[in-house]
Amino acid sequence: AFDKTIAKDNSLAVGFFQRGFVHLQLEMYEEALSDYHMAFSHLRKNPFIDYKQLGLRHILYAWEVLYSTAAAQCRLQQWQEARVTLDKAVVWRPEGRTAILDLALERVQDHLFLEPMQVPLGEFFRPRKKEVEQLDSKDFLGKPKVISSIIPNDEYIGFEPLRPQKQGFYEPSIDALR
Repeated sequence: AFDKTIAKDNSLAVGFFQRGFVHLQLEMYEEALSDYHMAFSHLRKNPFIDYKQLGLRHILYAWEVLYSTAAAQCRLQQWQEARVTLDKAVVWRPEGRTAILDLALERVQDHLFLEPMQVPLGEFFRPRKKEVEQLDSKDFLGKPKVISSIIPNDEYIGFEPLRPQKQGFYEPSIDALR
């Protein structure tokens, strides 16, 4: 499902973030690390993205993505890279509240695995009713109308500018004019 979601919107940072979590659960550590890197790059240097506008009651923070990246690096035994990633997460953490990151740095120092962050269980995308109503198809052209030609023996089907030109063909007969 996350693959399909990301295929439809390849800039959806939370999609990469959630798929990274699933990859970690499935012990696909390289794929998880790649997804976390993609999620962070799709944050586009923003400290967070608020997905409430789209119907997901969750805010994805850059420091959470970096923390989960470090968790994937720990599983791959990349302890030094995990420490650098956590140092980077400290910079992205708002208002200097770094207690969870300080604890994580100690765990990495002791070569202990980190548990990745995730979107809270039970949170789903639920677009607002107004947005879903706009997805219904609309008939902007109206009903088609059949218009007959006053030119006798006119068998052309299509648009007038595309009709092949014939000398004298377009002049209506006297009977048609009456």
